[in-house]
Amino acid sequence: MTDINPTALSAEDIVDDTNEQRARLDRAGDRWMADAEARTFARETGVRQALRSDLETGRDWARERAFLARTKIEDKPLKATAYALGVGLLIGLLLRR
Repeated sequence: MTDINPTALSAEDIVDDTNEQRARLDRAGDRWMADAEARTFARETGVRQALRSDLETGRDWARERAFLARTKIEDKPLKATAYALGVGLLIGLLLRR
């Protein structure tokens, strides 16, 4: 067994990257919250405009996901059909009980 000499180590020798990463994530979260708050509660745009903007963002997200789903189904139609059949069978069995 090797002995570690505690006097040979100092606090400067130990680098704690988690504090730096945590600080970076905290700053990113603070920026995200400030941007969302500014966008939602901005006096010049109003709550209705902010709501419309959020709805449009949601619609864009849904359209993108639908496009990706269609693309995957078109690439592998047999696999998608098998999954749909399996999910339908499971739902049917659960509802039967």
